[in-house]
Amino acid sequence: MLRYLTAGESHGRCLVAVIEGLPAGLKLDASTIDADLARRQSGYGRGGRMAIERDRVEFLSGVRGGETLGSPLAMLIPNRDWPNWERVMSPSALQGAVPLTCPRPGHADLPGVLKYGRSDIRDILERASARETAARMAVGSVAKVLLSCFGTEVLGHVLAIGPVRARPANPGLAALRKASESSPVRCADRAASKRMVAAIRAAVRNRDTIGGVVEVRAEGLPVGLGSHVHWDRRLDGRIAGAVVSIQAFKGVEIGDAFAVAASPGSRAHDEIFRARSGGYTRRTNRAGGLEGGITNGMPLVVRAAVKPVSTIGRPLSTVDIRTGRAARAIKERSDVCMVPAAAVVAEAVVAVELARAFQEKFGGDSVDEMKRNWRSWAGALARR
Repeated sequence: MLRYLTAGESHGRCLVAVIEGLPAGLKLDASTIDADLARRQSGYGRGGRMAIERDRVEFLSGVRGGETLGSPLAMLIPNRDWPNWERVMSPSALQGAVPLTCPRPGHADLPGVLKYGRSDIRDILERASARETAARMAVGSVAKVLLSCFGTEVLGHVLAIGPVRARPANPGLAALRKASESSPVRCADRAASKRMVAAIRAAVRNRDTIGGVVEVRAEGLPVGLGSHVHWDRRLDGRIAGAVVSIQAFKGVEIGDAFAVAASPGSRAHDEIFRARSGGYTRRTNRAGGLEGGITNGMPLVVRAAVKPVSTIGRPLSTVDIRTGRAARAIKERSDVCMVPAAAVVAEAVVAVELARAFQEKFGGDSVDEMKRNWRSWAGALARR
């Protein structure tokens, strides 16, 4: 079973990710992961932290000679800002650390200190920070390398920032990648991209933050990933849970979920036809590539809502947990808009869930064994 854990605090020494269950023989190059880490750091609206960090991954175990060994893969991403925070974030004696006691609405600050019995909000916010997603980005990058062995590609891009929405479009993944990755806000619609930048600038002027909507697409998926037989094996549920687990994500739809909720059944589903080359095909993809928790061979389409960042230039009202008096929320260094970065983090976690589903379906101890099983399945489908 493919699974992973991350560790580390926003201003701690480093972030660490450990992946268990990778097959042996997967070719890995740190530069591939570094490129994805750089994508996470880019995007109009990012904060001052991105001017400090230059995320690079170090393999600690599980790789030899550029190939995985089948043992746990451990990766480290150093925090370059650590020397400036060592006195405040020391694992031993703290020096000059002033307790933070005014929680931010919308953040984990208040429920976290109450749950864990802490008196300093920094004990919560450091781990709750979206800085943790750098480690998940590294895990997702490895997952995408595994998926590429089976001809599957995954891409995240931006559909909306604030009130500005891109025009609906359905180009192939290559065209979508080229257009979105050349945009400062990772939006394939050039006109909307310019308006999104203007919306972010307006938020900066107002000392506010702004959210949006991202989409993840995956192409080249076979029929049969996931299962209908138990709730925790349904791939749609697993993907939705993974996406909402990302900091600031508040809602998910697969395919045209919210639109078809207002449609009659006759216009809500994807009719099935026999393909000339054999097998089955659809002329629409309202289901977003999943039916009954199982991939149906159509592209996977996942959309998700990202709320505005909780740290605001004009802090909201709160209560000081030390005195019980009305106060203004603390202000940490943060982004004005994290939506372009959120798109690639969503891409990463979807890739992980797809890679896990691939391994469940075509399981093997090596990449070559998985490929043999995958080819056998593809041949069996072609004969149906």
